[in-house]
Amino acid sequence: MGVIGQGEGHGGISLLHALGAGYGCSLGINLSIKVRLRDDKPGKGVEDPNGVLDAAVDAWVEAGLEKPADELFWQVRSTIPMGIGLKSSAAIAVAAIKSLMDATKIELSNADIVDLASRAQLAAGVSFTGSVDDSWSAVEPGWKIVNPNLPAAEGVILEGEFVDPEDWKILILPRGERELLPDPERFSLVAPQFENAIAAMEQGALLVALTENGRATANALGDAKGRRLSNDLLVWGARAAGITGSGPAIAAVIPVQSEVTLRRILQLAEQRGYKTIVTDVWVE
Repeated sequence: MGVIGQGEGHGGISLLHALGAGYGCSLGINLSIKVRLRDDKPGKGVEDPNGVLDAAVDAWVEAGLEKPADELFWQVRSTIPMGIGLKSSAAIAVAAIKSLMDATKIELSNADIVDLASRAQLAAGVSFTGSVDDSWSAVEPGWKIVNPNLPAAEGVILEGEFVDPEDWKILILPRGERELLPDPERFSLVAPQFENAIAAMEQGALLVALTENGRATANALGDAKGRRLSNDLLVWGARAAGITGSGPAIAAVIPVQSEVTLRRILQLAEQRGYKTIVTDVWVE
């Protein structure tokens, strides 16, 4: 038969890191992973080193849902760099669950999708918290502050849309592969430093939250270079900048009408040897 289902999940950037803040919050961006589910083996293998796709199938079956075929195979197309803090694991888990829904014609709520995707990420060992906030940003635009210890339907504390999303560009500096792995103990030690980010979110100051969360995350990771580069981006004209996820990528927010500022930042980043990705806030 070939392709029996397909689904998509979006990448995101961090506004609150759940390990440090206790609550997680991510914002969806216009980078995504598209997954096709097949009942026959495709010619090209799939890059999924942590086994998130198989973990998603296991979570689906463990929830008592119908498996669409005895053997399942995958095709993946992604614009999200993997393993650098742009929520690729959540995006591929969400895309896998959506493709299983498509293949079986089973309807699930977005909260149910988030729960299954989070279980898959925990089982695959790619998250300490289940990345509930990341899974929400992969399945819905906007932002949600979530308690990762509660089911998705009960854990949303506060939610909203990014103000005037068409007025902003999201600049990503990938910075290569992850070298500094998150240590929950280090995040606990600097937990008070995340309070500024939490307070900013409560006031609706998302740009401030992104910057303050990035600074606290840099301290938790011992990533002094990342903190300095984030500060440089602010000096160069970004309205917000900070490490996203557990790094090493840095996300910056730049006014779309300030083309001169964007060009200057891209040029300065290139002079320092950094490749860049320019994208947008995800809206439906």
